[in-house]
Amino acid sequence: MKNDHPDVKFGKIGVLLINLGTPDSTSWWNIRKYLKEFLSDRRVIEINPMLWQIILNLFILTFRPAKTAHAYKKIWRKDTNESPLLYYTRNQAKNLSNKIGNENVIVDFAMRYGNPSIKSKLNSLKEFGCENIVILPLYPQYAAATTATVCDEVYRSLMKMRWQPSLQVIPHYESESVYINALTKSIEKKIKSINWKPDLIISSYHGIPKKYFDKGDPYHCYCHKTTRLMKEKFTSIDIETTFQSRFGPQEWLTPYTDKTLESLPKKGIKNLLVICPGFASDCVETLEEINIQGRESFLEHGGENFDLIPCLNDSDDHIDLFAKLVTKYI
Repeated sequence: MKNDHPDVKFGKIGVLLINLGTPDSTSWWNIRKYLKEFLSDRRVIEINPMLWQIILNLFILTFRPAKTAHAYKKIWRKDTNESPLLYYTRNQAKNLSNKIGNENVIVDFAMRYGNPSIKSKLNSLKEFGCENIVILPLYPQYAAATTATVCDEVYRSLMKMRWQPSLQVIPHYESESVYINALTKSIEKKIKSINWKPDLIISSYHGIPKKYFDKGDPYHCYCHKTTRLMKEKFTSIDIETTFQSRFGPQEWLTPYTDKTLESLPKKGIKNLLVICPGFASDCVETLEEINIQGRESFLEHGGENFDLIPCLNDSDDHIDLFAKLVTKYI
């Protein structure tokens, strides 16, 4: 009897790690393309879309790509010709796959903006026969401008599928014990590697406009919760929360990281460590904004010693955390 049924793969489980994104290169056009996609997201910029597109296309996308390209060139990995964020996210997916060690579980990664896209990776997992897909946005502290927009794009991609997989989304993990332990271990490791004693540790998170918090975004609370739990675990040096990467003239969550770095030496804080718990991988915001710009500012204003604690990146502790988060769904 002739079998006309199309060949359909099934029976697999997918795990998709999703981070913010990265330009394909440091060229002006690739940076502009990336910024246009990122800054056109209405979860990120919540103002009148028609007015914003005029501002974005006439002004921001004319001048900002050169400045952003300059920042990326400082931290671009020359050995693999890619951004650190792409390098570490790929390694995270590979190492998590090895950690799970199950041929029926396929682990991959995508970016909310840029490549590889969420749509392409969901289609790929579906073609491999994944009937259930676990979505892990790599944002420990939920925000509408990060985790929610990842979910938006996932759902948009599924709208075009005839046979949709079932989904499990892990929305946040700011207070997971494995996460807090990994962060405090990274602090202890850094302190052992330096020959000076920190007066303070700054816990710097990406900021959001204050009006987003006023509208009910829980991000601010999640960030402070992570810092509080780190302080409970690591008690020998005080840890303070700040917020970085503000954009535009409106008020963002305070205190601002850059202003704090300028003011600390005047308060007698001359030896400083900075940790960025909200970033799953080192990227332009940690390596350039904090470790280059922030370091220069702190030292120019009277600081004596400054160091950045690396993000958890592709460390064993980070992979253990991811495995714990997804295992319950596979």
